[in-house]
Amino acid sequence: MENNILLESGTNELEVLEFTVGAQNFGINIAKVSEIMNYQPMIPVPESPEEFEGVFTPRDKVISVIDLHKVLHKEPSNEGHDLLIICNFNQMDVGFHVSSVKGIQRISWEDIEKPPRISGDGVSNIATGIAKLSDRIILILDFEKIVSDINRSAVLDTTGTTAVSQDKADKHIVIAEDSPFLNTLILNTLHDAGYNNVVSFDNGKDAWDYISGHKNISSNILDEISCLISDIEMPKMDGHHLTKLIKDDDVLKRIPVYLFSSLINDQMRIKGESVGADAQFSKPQIGMLINYVNEHI
Repeated sequence: MENNILLESGTNELEVLEFTVGAQNFGINIAKVSEIMNYQPMIPVPESPEEFEGVFTPRDKVISVIDLHKVLHKEPSNEGHDLLIICNFNQMDVGFHVSSVKGIQRISWEDIEKPPRISGDGVSNIATGIAKLSDRIILILDFEKIVSDINRSAVLDTTGTTAVSQDKADKHIVIAEDSPFLNTLILNTLHDAGYNNVVSFDNGKDAWDYISGHKNISSNILDEISCLISDIEMPKMDGHHLTKLIKDDDVLKRIPVYLFSSLINDQMRIKGESVGADAQFSKPQIGMLINYVNEHI
């Protein structure tokens, strides 16, 4: 599948592949999608979670498949007409079994809201955003969390993380990450490394308001904010637009911006560089990220 990914950088828009599971509409950032295939039988893996359907090998590549009907507790549809959305993120290939694909929607991050957190509601607790269209809403799912619930080691690799020197322990680090699961993991990993002055936000707009609010506190902005660690996909304002706002500001541009996203690939790396990101890391590489922060702030 050719990704019609947005070529502009920092526009605060994304393209969402809309699909259904049962009768409900969901979405995934098209940048994560590599192919759409007709459903085909899987090779089951013994003693695996029920949501994990098995593996198959198109073109000699082994792809694990997750059944979103079971993840979302939806009635299974006719497998003869179902589809597989093949994705690549966090440096891995994974397929998602869905009922149908409806098309691609171009949406501003400003039109995506955080879903309410409802205890016991499995769907809302793995959704990172609600996209409002004229006649319906689309739930944007937290695919990293879906995968991590089945294979926790696939999400973050903390191996090799070194402790920060005492003189840097009070450095002020800002996190922008919309996934509650990943936001907490990044925050805890920084704390474990020795940083004790970390603040986090679940969208780029709140992070921007916070950072820009420190603009005139002192003559050296780095005394106020040492660096920003930002996801790319976030409601209200994405990481590329957030980076562009910071780097276009004569005062704030000195703040190092490190993009930490499941979407980092050659094409997205070019987009990150074009808006001024100082470094970019794929989400399994949290150990590498923390060590880079230790060395450079």
